[in-house]
Amino acid sequence: MRLPILPMIILIAFNLLVDGYIWSVLRRVVCNRRVSKAYAVSSLLLILYAVVIVALPRRRGGDSLLLADMWMLYSYFTIYVPKLVFALFSLSAMLPMLWKRHISRPLLLTGTVVAVFTFVVMWWGALVNRTRCQVKEITLCFDRLPEAFDGYRMVQFSDFHVGTYGSDTTFVSEVVKTINGLNPDVIFFTGDIVNRRTDELPPFTATLSRLSAPDGVISILGNHDYGDYSEWPSAQAKADNLTRMHALQADMGWSLLLNSSEILKRGGDSIAVVGVENWGDPPFSVYGDLGKAYPALGDSVFKILLTHNPAHWVEEVASCDSVEIPLSLSGHTHAMQIEVGGWSPAKYRYPTWGGLYSDSDGSHMLYVNIGVGAVALPMRIGATPEITLITLRRCQAESATSSQTIIK
Repeated sequence: MRLPILPMIILIAFNLLVDGYIWSVLRRVVCNRRVSKAYAVSSLLLILYAVVIVALPRRRGGDSLLLADMWMLYSYFTIYVPKLVFALFSLSAMLPMLWKRHISRPLLLTGTVVAVFTFVVMWWGALVNRTRCQVKEITLCFDRLPEAFDGYRMVQFSDFHVGTYGSDTTFVSEVVKTINGLNPDVIFFTGDIVNRRTDELPPFTATLSRLSAPDGVISILGNHDYGDYSEWPSAQAKADNLTRMHALQADMGWSLLLNSSEILKRGGDSIAVVGVENWGDPPFSVYGDLGKAYPALGDSVFKILLTHNPAHWVEEVASCDSVEIPLSLSGHTHAMQIEVGGWSPAKYRYPTWGGLYSDSDGSHMLYVNIGVGAVALPMRIGATPEITLITLRRCQAESATSSQTIIK
C-alpha cells in the first residue's frame, strides 16, 4: 500500500504545533506536572490515531471500512477543532504578557467554554441534526406554465449517499414516509444516491421503491454514482457497476434520465422533464449533454431541467437566450454540511449553493436542494437534511414565495 506521506507530515506537524502550545499553557496555568504529562501522552496517542486514519485505503477498501473511516476522521476533528479554538483564545489571553502583565484568565476561561461548546455542537450535528429532516415549501409562478399544471406539486430530494447508513434503513424509511405524506404529483431525485459503489444501494431498494406519486419518481445520476471514487480491477468491472445502478433504479420503479427527457401530461397540456447526466466542473467528470437530452432547447414547451451540479446552470442555462428552460433543479453542494444563520462555506466554492436563484432577467430559475445525506464527514451542522415541495402556479408576474416547516 502506498502511504500518503505528505498529508501525514502536515497532519503530524499541525498536531504537534497545537498540542505543544496547549501543553505549555497547561504547565504555566495549572502548575500540575501530572496533568501536563497526561495531556502529552494523550496527544501522542491521538497523533498515532490520526496517522492510522490517513493510511486507511479509502478507494480500495470495502464499504464497512469506508464507514468506519468516516466516523474515525470525524472523531478526530471533534477533538482537534475545539483544541484549535482554545489555542486561538489562549493566544489572545497571552497578549497582556507583552506589557509584563498577567495572563487574562477570563479570556482563557472563555476559550475553554467555547471549545467545549464547539465539541458539543459537532457531536449534535452528527448524532441529532444529521437525521433531522426539514421540508421546505416553495411556490413558483410562471406566466407560460400550461393551465392544466397550475397547482402541480413536485417533491425534490437529492444526495442521499445511502452507504453512509450501512444497512440501517431507519432514516431512509423516514424520508420515504415524509415524501409520500406530502402527496406530490411527481418526485424528482437529483443525483448521488451512493458514495462510491452501486453495492451500497441494495439494502435500501425495497424502502425506496415505496416512494409513490401519480407521475412517478424521475431521477438523474450525480458524480458519486459512476464509480469514479473507487478503484476497479478492470474497466469492465466499473462498467458493470454502472449497469447495475441503472438496473436497480429501474427495479425500484424510478425513471432514470440519462441525457434524455420525459413528457408529463395533464389533459391536453404537457411539460418536459429534461435530465442530464452529471455535468462536472473540475475535478468532476463531464457526462452530461444538454443538447442530447433535449435537442430543441428553444421551443415553446415548458421545461424543467434536472442537473446534479448547479454549476451547469451557471455555465449553460442562465442568461442564455437560446435555451428556454424556466426552471432547473440541482443538488450536489450539501451546503458543505455546514450552515449558520444563512451562511455556509459552500458560498466560496459555489455561487449557487442552496435555495432559489434567478438570472438577470428572471427567465431562468434554479433551485438547489442541499440534500438529505452526508458524505466524507457524517454530520450536518445546520444545513439540515432537506426535502423540497415545489408548487407550480400559472401567473402573469414572475414571483416566488417560500415557507418552511421543521419535521420532528
